[in-house]
Amino acid sequence: MNLRETINNDLKTAMKAKDTKKRDALRLLMAAFKQIEVDERKELSDNDVIKIITQQVKRRDDAASQYKDAGREDLLQIELDEIAYYKPYLPAQLSDEELSDALKAIIEKVGATTMKDMGKVMGMASKELAGIADGKRINECVKTLLA
Repeated sequence: MNLRETINNDLKTAMKAKDTKKRDALRLLMAAFKQIEVDERKELSDNDVIKIITQQVKRRDDAASQYKDAGREDLLQIELDEIAYYKPYLPAQLSDEELSDALKAIIEKVGATTMKDMGKVMGMASKELAGIADGKRINECVKTLLA
């Protein structure tokens, strides 16, 4: 069973259990999948689904920080709940130590020595670590390692 089918089954389970928050969050996710399929006229692979979920989590995270700054605890909680519903479908994130080790290997492979080589490192790291490390974390770690 692929990831999208799993999410669809979880949606059905949430509907039967009358879990309206989870149902609504998963419906939003399914709508995002459908939108990409219609716009790009393609069948989504598991990698595409993970990419979409990651985008949705990032959007919710950005919205949550804005709601927190504005003092809107009610809306903040909705965003945090949706993030909690989406996270189980994403691959496990690398720890800081694992990320650092992976980036050291990439830096060696590319032959980077200074901050001028950051573009090369980021290009390769973004491809190799897609889905298992956030771009912001990768960027910060590369800066630390090349500094």
